[in-house]
Amino acid sequence: MQDRSETNLFAGQGVVIREVIMAKGHGRVDYLLYVDQRAVGLIEAKPQGTPLSGVEWQSALYATGLPPSVRLKALTRDGRLPFVFEASGSETHFTNGYDPQPRARRIFAFPQPGTLARIVRDAEADPERPTWRAKVRHLPPLDVAPLRPAQITAIEGVERSLAEQRFDRSLVQMATGAGKTYTAVTECYRLLKYGGFTRVLFLVDRNNLADQTLAEFQNYRTPGDGRRFTELYNVDKLTRAGMLGSSTVVISTIQRVYKVLAGDAAPEGDDPGLDGYVPDDPVTVAYHAGMPPETFDLVIVDEAHRSIYGVWRGVLEYFDAHLVGLTATPGKQTFGFFRQNLVSEYTYPQSVADNVNVDFDLYRIKTRISSEGSKIDAGTVVPKVDRRTRVQRFETLDEDLEYTHKQLDRAVTSTSQIRLVLETFRDKLFTEIFPGRSTVPKTLIFCKDDSHAEEVVTIVRQVFGKSNDFAAKITYSARDAKGQLQAFRTSAILRIAVTVDMIATGTDVKPLECVFFMRDVRSAAYFEQMKGRGARTIAEADFQAVTPDATQKTRFVIVDAIGVTEHDFVDPPLNREKGVSLKQLLEKAATLTLTEAETATLASRLAALELQLTPDERTELDAVASGSVRDIVRSLVDAVDPDTQARATASAADPEAAVQALLDTAVRPIAANPQLRQRILELRRTHDRIIDEVSVDVLEDAYGVVDTSRARSIVTSWRSYLDEHRDEITAIQLLAEARGRRISFADIKELADRIQRPPRNWTIDLIWAAHEAIEASRVRHSDRHTLTDLVSLIRYAIGQDDELVPYAEKIRERYAGWLRQQEQAGVTFTDTERWWLDRMAEVIAASAGISPDDLDNAPFTERGGIDGALRDLGPRTATLIDQLNTELTA
Repeated sequence: MQDRSETNLFAGQGVVIREVIMAKGHGRVDYLLYVDQRAVGLIEAKPQGTPLSGVEWQSALYATGLPPSVRLKALTRDGRLPFVFEASGSETHFTNGYDPQPRARRIFAFPQPGTLARIVRDAEADPERPTWRAKVRHLPPLDVAPLRPAQITAIEGVERSLAEQRFDRSLVQMATGAGKTYTAVTECYRLLKYGGFTRVLFLVDRNNLADQTLAEFQNYRTPGDGRRFTELYNVDKLTRAGMLGSSTVVISTIQRVYKVLAGDAAPEGDDPGLDGYVPDDPVTVAYHAGMPPETFDLVIVDEAHRSIYGVWRGVLEYFDAHLVGLTATPGKQTFGFFRQNLVSEYTYPQSVADNVNVDFDLYRIKTRISSEGSKIDAGTVVPKVDRRTRVQRFETLDEDLEYTHKQLDRAVTSTSQIRLVLETFRDKLFTEIFPGRSTVPKTLIFCKDDSHAEEVVTIVRQVFGKSNDFAAKITYSARDAKGQLQAFRTSAILRIAVTVDMIATGTDVKPLECVFFMRDVRSAAYFEQMKGRGARTIAEADFQAVTPDATQKTRFVIVDAIGVTEHDFVDPPLNREKGVSLKQLLEKAATLTLTEAETATLASRLAALELQLTPDERTELDAVASGSVRDIVRSLVDAVDPDTQARATASAADPEAAVQALLDTAVRPIAANPQLRQRILELRRTHDRIIDEVSVDVLEDAYGVVDTSRARSIVTSWRSYLDEHRDEITAIQLLAEARGRRISFADIKELADRIQRPPRNWTIDLIWAAHEAIEASRVRHSDRHTLTDLVSLIRYAIGQDDELVPYAEKIRERYAGWLRQQEQAGVTFTDTERWWLDRMAEVIAASAGISPDDLDNAPFTERGGIDGALRDLGPRTATLIDQLNTELTA
């Protein structure tokens, strides 16, 4: 800082000159700022306590009133200095004139000269979009291909908030398991590449989540060239020494950031003691030159609990950056901190409807001690364990000891209660909780503290009669907790993990099917986080790799041994009416008599069914529904959503009628479509397999002679089926109406899929063999049948063909006849042309037809695809395709 008489602009990169007289009528500015020998801004200083928002007019006047002596070496934008500050000693405001709508904002401390120099360089390099606040208004379209709808909505919401700049904070509410971290990584890439952002701070609330987040960045493939994020930008965890100068993305817990800002020596590696640590009072931070407030342009807070916006908010507000919060369960304090700026909302039931998560069931285990506590009589010798050393000693009680259920596993541990709960879980596991299964599902048990977890893991091994590899304690104090956590994800041996807080939030264990509460939780947000550990969907192959006797993961179970699910804040699952079958639900839907609970249950059952469908079955069901079945499920979920109902009833004269109207509207696509209801039940039966372990079978006969009576019954039923469904199934309709109308392979496959389902369970081999058994003289035998043989079966059944011939054989015969006709007409084909024609005939035999698009698939691609056909067959290519379709499939 210099007086005017001692001005030396070369004293440093940044120089401050006191009390500079401005142009006539503009007064005297308190401080004039120079960067790299050019005047770039000014400071208007006021006494402490002065409201600075009333001073900005004065600063603006100075900024446009440069005297001639200054103007020659000044940097101006639109005739004024770009950087304007107001300061009172306790408060500092900053207006960046390069922003599209320059507006004063409160900052923790003045930017460093190098920061202002960088802002100037960026502005001069791109005068039209000089700052990130200008650049974010012109981001390129989002590549939506790898993203889920909720992720798209979240990214667009954040970018809209950034562009509007009405708030400096944005809140994204996204259900656990919906891909918040992937969403955030995508946003980071877009803002770093296109938005003018230079550095991002990514805050997590657990050290193990920092590793998980780092892996997400490392595995992220960028749109376009597909390179990894970390090939383009340096991503690092915050170290003991602070931030690496080369880091573009810095990942840390807020506790570690606070340690760095406070100048304390944070541990070199992960410090379990910092995880979850919450100070008694709100923290205060001081300026740190190694990590100044302008270090980051974006701060992302992922899965941080509400304390971060209370006692820790001083750390967040230190940085002059846009804040983005990601959470599944925002509380009032969270909404308040983010100025109520909720840019996207995606609830847990919505994620179930979208097959992003699975629904859950509740299983309650009650014992007398867990409900009421107990009493130990005076004179009883009891073991006592030192919490710190785990040393056990025995003492005789001098007086009666009564304890409540709230003291259980804190002041008193009842081994009988723990054993009874776990024995009940074991005994009910394969009969009531996961009926029909034989492998213990991946189970996560939440305990009250480390000592409680130690008791539980010991008794788990005893109750199940298993080794140490079967159950493990995964807490911060456990040895190799990270390795154990990875084993829990991937090992088929480790079935039960016992934890306290380490796996409570954010940690991804997709095969998890059972979330077991042996501790109470008073926070709605924390409960939702803990519940969400079991919500993840998982690919069938990955699931069966760790749980061999499982099929698809369509649900998980919350086992409550403490009463945590009886709190008011615990929402029920969608599947609320377990005693009502899917058939009954669909019948009630048809008559618009579903209750709210039954509507939610129908949504849960349909969402679970969708997870089991093959892609072809899902496409077929959508076609019958004339739209997306997933959208129907989403409408059912929205209809039972309290917020949706609140909006619908806000101005309704009859709230109950308004809610019923919501339910009826959501159910209408099912109620008005009998064929959809029928197809849903057919698919349900296809994917359900009932195991009869009760009935004892008796052999009645065994023989190798063809059962002609059964064959006749199949043929009769087949013909009746064709007649009954003629107007409904496209394949039958096309073949029955008139000759010459070509059937598509998709139509054939749809029919094949339908007849394979219960109760018919027909295959082409079965129907063909039945015809051969009773009409052998008119049926040509084949050892191998294809889907297109359905065409032959239909044509024979409706009387269009006198002989039942495999479709491929008939095509080959007709192709040979067509070639003879061409030869007689004087048309000859070269060997090259015959290569194309022969393979076209083969495709028709396998698919009941061919289109020009098929020429870009195998086997034609080996000779250039459609371009090769045009090259070798010339302009008659399309004519030849039409001729072959007409002559061979007629």
